[in-house]
This record gives sequence, structure tokens and C-alpha cells, in this order.
Amino acid sequence: MGEWAFLGSLLDAVQLQSPLVGRLWLVVMLIFRILVLATVGGAVFEDEQEEFVCNTLQPGCRQTCYDRAFPVSHYRFWLFHILLLSAPPVLFAIYSMHRASKEPGAEAEVAARAAQGRARGRRCYLLSVALRLLAEAAFLAGQALLYGFRVAPHFACTAPPCPHTVDCFVSRPTEKTVFVLFYFAVGLLSALLSVAELTHLLCKGRPAAARRQTPERDNRRNRAREEAETLLPPPPPPPPPPPRRPDAADAPPAYAHRPPGKAALVVARRDLAV
Repeated sequence: MGEWAFLGSLLDAVQLQSPLVGRLWLVVMLIFRILVLATVGGAVFEDEQEEFVCNTLQPGCRQTCYDRAFPVSHYRFWLFHILLLSAPPVLFAIYSMHRASKEPGAEAEVAARAAQGRARGRRCYLLSVALRLLAEAAFLAGQALLYGFRVAPHFACTAPPCPHTVDCFVSRPTEKTVFVLFYFAVGLLSALLSVAELTHLLCKGRPAAARRQTPERDNRRNRAREEAETLLPPPPPPPPPPPRRPDAADAPPAYAHRPPGKAALVVARRDLAV
């Protein structure tokens, strides 16, 4: 049960970063590849060497012809394919678990590490999807070159130690051809899902990067403007305002002057009499 718990934790770590397309790829990988190959593939290809019959009794001829007909067994080739395809997601899951197990520091450091961890985790997951797509394309090309799309029922062999051209026959060629076509179609579907997931991650990462770059760009512009303002000479002081001339508007109104009183008239008359 410990192995299943560890596998479940790995799958949970992968699903935290993978979108819906990535989860569909994981379903295709688990059901249409691992489960089908473990239940049906082994039964179909388990007798491919035992039932490979040649019309000769020369020692070593049948083994040599089988090696010429099938340089690598279909079943072992697909097992190696699954192992190589599973390596990038498993490595990413181990990296995610290692990052999550680190002890957090202060609250500010936790927020900064969380932001950096999400960006770094997104880049690592993007790299794992790209490696997975490259492995898928390489194995599809290898399967097409090694086996083609049909298992021939007859194989003519002329390699030594066969004394002459030997006719060899493959068991259940039609059933094996159907399985080869099915597995190749599953590989194409898996490659298309990987392309769609990679495109989705790239398109989703561009707006986030633009949002992160906008405040940084504004800060750089503000700093550049402040530095430019410090380098410029200070502006000249404004000129003093011109002196204001008194005009009629500034004179007190006529009603402001009061007429002289009686005491002032008496003093004026005395002066005139003297």
C-alpha cells in the first residue's frame, strides 16, 4: 500500500500544475497505454518468438531470422516507451514534493518564495511537457521505421547460418497488426494532447508575464524620470511682480471726506480777523 500512496502523491503533484488537457493526457497514458499493454499486449505478443516457425532445422537459423524480422520486440519497445514518457512527469512531481517540503521562513519570505516557486514550477512543468512531446515524436518515428504499420505473416530470410533462403511465419499476424495500429493511434492522440497542452501553457503564460512586466516597466520609467530630473538644472526663479501705480480706483471715495465742523469754521474766522 505504501507504493500506491507514493504513486498517488506523485499524481497529485502533477495534477496541481497540469491543466485539463494534461489530465486528459494522463488518463490516456494510464488507461489506453499502461492498462491495455499490461492486460492485452502481453497476451498478444507473448508467443511471438516461440511460434516464429521456419522451414529449416539448421541450428541457429530460426533465431537469426527472428532477430532480422524483429530487431526489438514490440512489447519491450512499448515498455521502454512508457518508461521514457513517464520520466518527465515523475521528475517534475519529485521536484514539486521537494520544494513543498522546505521549511518556510518569515511571512514576507513565504510570500516571495511562493511567487517564485509558482513561476519556477510553471517553467519546470513546461519543460517536462516539451520533453514528453519530443519522446513521443521520437518513439512514433521509431515504431514506423522498425515495424511499419503491418505485421507480415511471411518473412523470407537469407542470413547465415541459414543454408539457403528460409521461409519463416509469424503467429497471429492480423491480431498483432490491429494492436500495432491501435497503439500507434494512441501515440498520435497523446502527441496531439501534448501539443495542445504546450500551446495552452504558452498562451496562458504570456498575459501573466505581461502583467508582471507592466509594474516593473512603470517603476523603471519613474526611476528614469526622477534621475533625469535630478540631472537637469533648477528652473529660474519667477520675476518679481511690477510695482503697482496708484490710480483713481485706489483713491478713497468722495463720501469718505467729511465737511468741516463748526469748531473748525470758528478757528478759521479768527485767523482771518487777525
